[in-house]
Amino acid sequence: MVYFITSNSYKYQEVQKMTSLPIFQTPLEYPEIQADTLEAVALYGIEYCHDRVREPCFLEDSGLFIHVLSGFPGPYSRYVFETLGCDGILKLLSEEREAHFESVIAYADESDTKLFIGRVDGRISRTKKGEKGFGFDPIFIPEGEKRTFALMTLQEKNLYSHRGKAFKNLITYLEQVR
Repeated sequence: MVYFITSNSYKYQEVQKMTSLPIFQTPLEYPEIQADTLEAVALYGIEYCHDRVREPCFLEDSGLFIHVLSGFPGPYSRYVFETLGCDGILKLLSEEREAHFESVIAYADESDTKLFIGRVDGRISRTKKGEKGFGFDPIFIPEGEKRTFALMTLQEKNLYSHRGKAFKNLITYLEQVR
């Protein structure tokens, strides 16, 4: 049994669609430090959570990195989304729209802590497109696509997404050690 530490049911659905392993959602609240890297945020969080859950568990942290803004919002994406939203990000940009999403999954069990990373390159759309998904999904178009994440089915999004790539890496690891 492995616990996914998240209160976000959408993230839980994403991982559920990718595996038949017994993964259970637990909405344990944990402090999310402000740090310059997703890795530092995820490592701090999983140490806190594993000390309380005392079972194999993982959490996921992700960020949108806009190249013309020197990688902003990056590890501050949640705060920026809650403060500015998609419309605020769109107002900050002019012609240069290259961006990427990164996802870091931190996994801990009784013997080890591991990180699993996923990345997807793409660009920011000129307008919001789509209602599905969450966060910046309505404004991010992955490389090789014309649609935003919010216009894709969950299965389609998992083929491209940073989180999908990181989940695949975690699942491969769990299948090897279980």
